Amino acid sequence: MSTQRTPLASRDARSTLQVRAVVSGSIGNLMEQYDNLVYAYSTVYLSAKFFTSGDSLSGILSTFAVFAVGFFARPLGTIVFGHIGDKLGRRPALIASVVLMGSATVLVGLLPGAATIGLAAPVLLVLLRLFQGFAVAGEWAGSAAMLVEYAPPGARGRYGSFNQVSTAAGFLVAAAVVALNSLFWSEQGMLEFGWRIPFLLGVLTTLVALVLRFGLEDTPAYQAEQRAGTTSTSPLKLAFRTQKAAMARGFLFTVSWTVAYFFFLTYLPTHLREQVGLAPGTVQASNLVGLAVLTVAIYLFGGLSDRIGRKPLLLLGSGGLVLLSFPAMLLFETGSTAGAYLGQILIALVIAAFSGPGPAALSEIFPTNVRYSALGIGYNFSVMAFGGTAGFIATALIDVSGNALLVAVLPTAAALITFATVCAMPETYKSELK
Repeated sequence: MSTQRTPLASRDARSTLQVRAVVSGSIGNLMEQYDNLVYAYSTVYLSAKFFTSGDSLSGILSTFAVFAVGFFARPLGTIVFGHIGDKLGRRPALIASVVLMGSATVLVGLLPGAATIGLAAPVLLVLLRLFQGFAVAGEWAGSAAMLVEYAPPGARGRYGSFNQVSTAAGFLVAAAVVALNSLFWSEQGMLEFGWRIPFLLGVLTTLVALVLRFGLEDTPAYQAEQRAGTTSTSPLKLAFRTQKAAMARGFLFTVSWTVAYFFFLTYLPTHLREQVGLAPGTVQASNLVGLAVLTVAIYLFGGLSDRIGRKPLLLLGSGGLVLLSFPAMLLFETGSTAGAYLGQILIALVIAAFSGPGPAALSEIFPTNVRYSALGIGYNFSVMAFGGTAGFIATALIDVSGNALLVAVLPTAAALITFATVCAMPETYKSELK
């Protein structure tokens, strides 16, 4: 009798820890992505509040430039949090990351505008975006590593997909909160104060994430490294000594992923409103539908990758963006409501095909003792270079060329790079974590 209960109790305990890890990793990541993306969905109001000189296009360019600035803090963030995560554990790094992100978001909501404090307003906005970029660099890599390391055998794709489910849900919640908030204010009211509400809600997102993460044990893979005495005292040095090729692969792997997210999910709503001339309600509703489809489809593709492999879906996702970016932009440029919805749904499905298996595929190429650092370096350096600048480059391209369709060259070129990278990658879905 007793010999049968112990394994059962052990399985129950493991199952409980795995559920807590999924909830903690996913909700915490969702909250940080919400904090990060509220800025992008508030671009029109931020440009009017903090960049008051010049025309509306100049203001939007300036606001997207500040959005991009936050991404330049990611390399430093991934180095600091990667060191903590690989040396001291995933949990303390993730707790520190969410506290810093929430604090910076609330401070943006409290920041006086240019009309009140002049040039100090955009300067302080830049500083707070830098803190946000620093914080979110530690979140994504830590969340991906934790979810994959907690996954039972044969389920790393499904567990890892929650990293992207929660990322997409963070986009969705941010867009929904901004859209819902705008219903309670006039346009003038939004400009004067209403835009601040989604940022001030950052205090709640931080508290929720902290409650979920306190008390969670570190991952079984990391604890095994600790017991074996193989955790590194200098994980960053070890990563650069042993994982340079893998980190370069992770960098190129992420190019299409990050451009697709920050082009289609953050820049596009502003494009549809300012360039195409769609009504704000139509833009917000079609964006919410696309994000909802993306969120559900990511989980389904993540689970499918545990059965058929990572590469077929990664190739479908990156190849699909090569083929569909220009047709999707043509749909958007028609200015029709149906075109907006159809384009958003098509792009959501293609991005989901890549995002579902993406966290597991990226995590599986690095060993546990440097996974947080090495994964974060490849991913965050790519996001810095290509993700945060997508909105700024797209807006500038339209301004220079006068051709709104030309912006589709960004996701197309990025997808070609990632497609070639995936072709050269080994299949890892049946391999053991190193």
